[in-house]
Amino acid sequence: MFDWRVMAVLVSLAAIGGVYAWTRGTHVPPPTQGAERDTHQGGAEHEHGDDHAHDHGAHSDPNHLDLSPQAQRNIGLKFGPVTLQTFERVVTIPGIVVERPGRTSAAVTAPLTGVIEKIEAIEGEAVSPGELLFTIRLTHEEIVQAQGDFLKTAVELEVNRREVERLDKIVATGAIAGKTLRERKYEQEKMESVMQAQREALLLHGLSEEQVDAIAKSQKLLQRLDVFAPRAEQSKTDGNESLTWQVQELRVAPGQHVNAGDMLAVLTDYQSLAIEGKAFEQDTAEIYRAIDQGWPVTAVIESSGRKPEKITGLKLTYAAGRVDQESRAFHFYVALPNPLLRDAKNEDGRRFIDWQFKPGQRVELRVRVEQRKDRIVLPVDAVARDGLESFVFQQSGDSFVRRPVHEELRDQFSVVIANDGSIFPGDHIALTAAQQMQMALKSKSGGAIDPHAGHNH
Repeated sequence: MFDWRVMAVLVSLAAIGGVYAWTRGTHVPPPTQGAERDTHQGGAEHEHGDDHAHDHGAHSDPNHLDLSPQAQRNIGLKFGPVTLQTFERVVTIPGIVVERPGRTSAAVTAPLTGVIEKIEAIEGEAVSPGELLFTIRLTHEEIVQAQGDFLKTAVELEVNRREVERLDKIVATGAIAGKTLRERKYEQEKMESVMQAQREALLLHGLSEEQVDAIAKSQKLLQRLDVFAPRAEQSKTDGNESLTWQVQELRVAPGQHVNAGDMLAVLTDYQSLAIEGKAFEQDTAEIYRAIDQGWPVTAVIESSGRKPEKITGLKLTYAAGRVDQESRAFHFYVALPNPLLRDAKNEDGRRFIDWQFKPGQRVELRVRVEQRKDRIVLPVDAVARDGLESFVFQQSGDSFVRRPVHEELRDQFSVVIANDGSIFPGDHIALTAAQQMQMALKSKSGGAIDPHAGHNH
């Protein structure tokens, strides 16, 4: 018997199954979700494609380096053309600013024994040659006696001279014989000789010509002696045509008793100094060659709190004829003109000066010892070293290409590169920070770089 209830249940289940199948077959994800996934997938494929091309292009070359403008400024990068120029090999030698022996300093001594009555100059003051420095009251018996003898002879000579004039007139009249006149003249000649000897003695004691003449003229003994700044041949150093002394040190005080020859003061003239270089014994031949060739010397002088000052065009004057037994150093000397920095007077009218360089300053001397013409010469910072290899970085648009080069010579400042075709005159290369660029290449490759990478054999 057919059961209609069973049939109704079967029909209902079939209808539900059809609806489910239709819904599952026609379901479409939300448009926004589908767009995002497609975009992500498409973008990923696009980025992968670009990276793949980029990595296998310029960046895959281990000798190629890209630097952003910011990175170039960070490392202080400078670049310029390769040129042929003269290479000058120099040696760096320590030195020190020194005084010129017998020229820079002058000692002022007491010419006679006495008491310091007045000191005109003060320490640090600038004085001119012939300017009054000290006044000494004479107390030594010898100088007093020498002045007395000279004055006595001068008076007697004047009396004898007047007597000769009187007798000369009488002899002309025939009143007396000429023998008497001749005897007087002989006596006058002897007295003149004695007076000249006494005059020289006073000059040796330290009196000046003017002072001796004043004693004879005034017929009074000199009680005080003035001591003046010494006169010297005018110095002809650059920028200073006249001699100017500076009172470096005063050794006496007012009222102090001094003997002849005692030191009163030390004067200095710093308008021309010297640099004493201290080379190694094995550098002797090179120093003599530099002197013979007349090659200029460069000095780098240290300045506290400031950048060291470089002075070029200095002249090697002479070298010591021996090697120091203790230090085994070979000394040579370079002339150092000294510019005047300040020349002013204070409220008391006293003059004070300051020189740019001072004895005792440390100096680095750069002495040329070899010269080669028409060479590719680069700064030391333009050549990077990695093991046995040397490299420069040639500019290529906004990038740099590493080029292996052969070093012919190197010193502290420059490198001579062989002109073998690795680089050519006119090529633009990095002139600084080559070692930092080499490190950047290593960092980019993740390790050591094969120096032969990119080359066909």
